[in-house]
Amino acid sequence: MAHQPLNDLSSDTGILLRTKGDPIALTIAQTVILVIDMQNDFGTEGGMFERAGIDISMIQKAVPATASVLAAGRKAGIKIIYLKMAFRPDLSDATSPDSPNRITHTRLDIGTVVHAPDGSESRILIRDTWNTDIVSELEPQAGDTVIYKHRFSGFFETDLDAILKAMNVKYLIVTGCTTSVCVESTIRDAMCRDYSCVALEDCIGEPGRKSSSRMRHEASLLLIQRALGWVSTSDAFIRVLKTRPTAAAIR
Repeated sequence: MAHQPLNDLSSDTGILLRTKGDPIALTIAQTVILVIDMQNDFGTEGGMFERAGIDISMIQKAVPATASVLAAGRKAGIKIIYLKMAFRPDLSDATSPDSPNRITHTRLDIGTVVHAPDGSESRILIRDTWNTDIVSELEPQAGDTVIYKHRFSGFFETDLDAILKAMNVKYLIVTGCTTSVCVESTIRDAMCRDYSCVALEDCIGEPGRKSSSRMRHEASLLLIQRALGWVSTSDAFIRVLKTRPTAAAIR
């Protein structure tokens, strides 16, 4: 996008967001905040990743910034959509045992019966269990949309595209995990469907050892910035929402 002056806001419904490259002009009414897979299996002790011995500290670090973005977005009237990675209890949507999707998740014990922190019975990466609930700090509120998915991309065999089109959405503010897999896959598919995506780098997390996870995180953000969308921060997004002019001031 061609560079635009940062004070060029035409109305109270439009914002110009600073990014790592050129700024992007967004229309509030056509913007959605997307929260990808910020669920217990990925970001909470006792969830799938932590049980497998995978470091979840980067995902957990992204939670407070994401909570601030959601609060600011709700105040500005921006719609919020949550994606949750989960399979049906019979694993029918994980497909055949020899499929890449099934093999990948079998390594992480999908479907295994476990006990949630409160002692209740749950199952790894299965719908409607504690394991696939959104982390408590980011719990969906009335009016938010929650969509289950069973592949890395939020667009694969889900209603996400239809919902966004029905809402006349053009811009996606992207948060969630994991950076190099579900976040990047969803942004890639969104770009192919002509949505403009802004990844908020401090609201996105990658699991694993700190050195390697940071490398994968940065590599995905660089790819997003160069080819798939824009990269910004929670502070920049919240600041522009707070400082945008009111309709009365514009008149």
